[in-house]
This record gives sequence, structure tokens and C-alpha cells, in this order.
Amino acid sequence: MRLKKIKGAEEYVNKSSYTIQDYEKYYKNFKNYFQNSNPIHLEIGTGKGDFLIGMAKNFPQINFIGIEKYPSVLMKALQKVEKENLKNIAFICMDASTIDKVFEKEIETIYLNFSDPWPKTKHHKRRLTSPIFLQKYEHLFSNNKKIIMKTDNQDLFEYSLITTTNHGYKIEDISFDLHHTNRFNMKTEYEERWSKKGYPIYYVLLTKE
Repeated sequence: MRLKKIKGAEEYVNKSSYTIQDYEKYYKNFKNYFQNSNPIHLEIGTGKGDFLIGMAKNFPQINFIGIEKYPSVLMKALQKVEKENLKNIAFICMDASTIDKVFEKEIETIYLNFSDPWPKTKHHKRRLTSPIFLQKYEHLFSNNKKIIMKTDNQDLFEYSLITTTNHGYKIEDISFDLHHTNRFNMKTEYEERWSKKGYPIYYVLLTKE
């Protein structure tokens, strides 16, 4: 489905105080942006922001950064967060393909929420759990590696379990129907809409030393 561009979205994103514009200067030192030494968690493909904003409100001792490629989508997240008085959240408008050029040894946890499944086999290398991206993530983590993934796409989920474990990750926790468990779960806007239709949500917590 073609993404609808919103007039003025790019300008809005560029002017928001929650957007990290000159993110290159914080390479290896995003703690300076937040002006504290709290752990940094990263969501890749942050969408309209419900998940990350909710996490920032519930965990003020953690700094959260959301990556989103499309200004028209990120603008909606910014409009929401600007109604809150949060000091531990920020967003970057960028393509995830260059993420290893932005962060190095600073991220504690990566969230992959309802990533594009790229269903065609020839496009699997674009998946955020492809070997290409998993190798990029190696540069991001501060110490032990931790990825938390949610998706409604069974094929992507099964593919991701294979690629991550082949890359040395250990499955610490897994659910094939997240909403029928007692696990803590901050929903995304997409997740809320999809689960109301009765579809299962797949979840996995992966770690690597």
C-alpha cells in the first residue's frame, strides 16, 4: 500500500524539539544528548509512536530513541509526544539501512515492532531480522545484546527465529499468542487495531552475550 504523504510533514519533523536533527555529532555519545548515563533503548520503525511514548512514560529511568523513515508517519508520533512532558524520548528520521553509522556500543535493547514483512523472497534481505541487519546491530549494543520482537506475520516470525538463532541469539521468552498471556506488553497503534480482529500476536525476547 502506497504511503500517503502529508504536506508539511518534513518541515514539522525538522522543527520538533523531539527530533534529533544533527544526530551524526552524537555518534558514540548519545548520552550527551540526554545529558545522563541512563541506558538507551532503540525502536526501529517507530510508526506513530504509541509504543515508545508509552514505554517512556512507564520507564523514566530509561532513554528511548525511535527510528522512522517516513516524515508523514513520524509527524504523527511527534504530535503525540509534544503533548507530554517527557525528557527521556527522542526520534530520528532516517532509513535503518545506515543505522550502524549512527550508533556504536550504546544501545541496551532493540525493539522490532510489526516490521515490514517483505513477503517476496527476493526482498528478504530488507527484513530487519535478515543476516544483513543482524550484523549491523552488532555495532550498536553496549554490552550483552537484547532484541524484543512483535509481529502479526507468522512467516516473518518463523524466519526471524531461524536467522537470529543462527546468528548466536538465545530465545529467552516466546509466545505465539501474546495477548492471551500475563506478560507486560505496551501495544503499538497497529497492534491494537489488529488484535481486536482476533489475530494472534507473536512475541520473542532474544539475547546474545
